[in-house]
Amino acid sequence: MNKNIAWMFVIVAAVFEVGWVVGLKYASSLFTWGLTGISIFISFSLLISAGKTLPVGTAYAVFVGLGTVGTVMVDHIMFAEPFSWPVLFFIILLLIGVIGLKVSTPEDEQVKGMEAS
Repeated sequence: MNKNIAWMFVIVAAVFEVGWVVGLKYASSLFTWGLTGISIFISFSLLISAGKTLPVGTAYAVFVGLGTVGTVMVDHIMFAEPFSWPVLFFIILLLIGVIGLKVSTPEDEQVKGMEAS
């Protein structure tokens, strides 16, 4: 798999992570629990697929970081979670860390990950 496609898988997996995390909190019917379960399956399937090409630790950190940012944004926008400057500061710090991990992952580590599979 192309590493750009693998990174796209990580991003889409993080979007589905937001769905299942929100679902765990707000699901109240068989249908919403079903959607939550489907989101979990899609999220981890995409992450596992990406992990066959990318360094697993970096892919997982990016996945969790983007999922956290997305969940906080959904809580704030859709569920009227109150705004907090400290939360904004740490979300920005988290994004800087995620971007730093992606940018600083050496190309040869990505190649090693592909050779091992």
